[in-house]
Amino acid sequence: MYALYFSPNACSLASHIALAESGLPYELRRMDFGQNEQRSAEYLKHNPNGRVPALVTEKGTLIESPAILAFIAQSAPEARLAPLDDPFEFGRMQGFNSFIASTVHVAYAHRRRGYRWADKQASFEDMAAKMPQNMHDCFAIIENDLFTGPFVLGENYSVADPYLFTMSGWLDGIGIDIADYPKIADHYRRIKERPAVQRAIKAEASAS
Repeated sequence: MYALYFSPNACSLASHIALAESGLPYELRRMDFGQNEQRSAEYLKHNPNGRVPALVTEKGTLIESPAILAFIAQSAPEARLAPLDDPFEFGRMQGFNSFIASTVHVAYAHRRRGYRWADKQASFEDMAAKMPQNMHDCFAIIENDLFTGPFVLGENYSVADPYLFTMSGWLDGIGIDIADYPKIADHYRRIKERPAVQRAIKAEASAS
């Protein structure tokens, strides 16, 4: 039995969806960011960064979305959540997920997490003001260069798809119209209709 530490509306939704798609046994452990539970001594033993997701396995705990997503796909090969028999396509999936983690999510974090990179209030305000443009630029790259369609890698669904879905769901909250990216908007609509995605969203809503 795996245990996924998550917070509603966080990037951990991607790992949650992947688990729901995989058929692997798992349980959810909700972290209340409002109560700063992610900084508790107990949780920091799992993830010293104090962030989600963290996936507890029989061998130890994995952190960082790209690693967790790849692990889930490799642990449930029958679910066909990654191109496991094609090293190049697997690498392309990992490249996409790394772009989401290291570029898109970091750009988004500049909205409210400026203290990670600076100390002055003026710097926080400047980063927050720049964030929408940076996010627009990131999604333009996905729309025009990285997205193959109808799924991220083309005809086959992979764990890159719930990761893109999760990030796409944040656009409205920062004043960006997903309709500006037609392929991504269509992808978001289709992924949201998947039964596993609906189950994950419902589970997180009931845990809130």
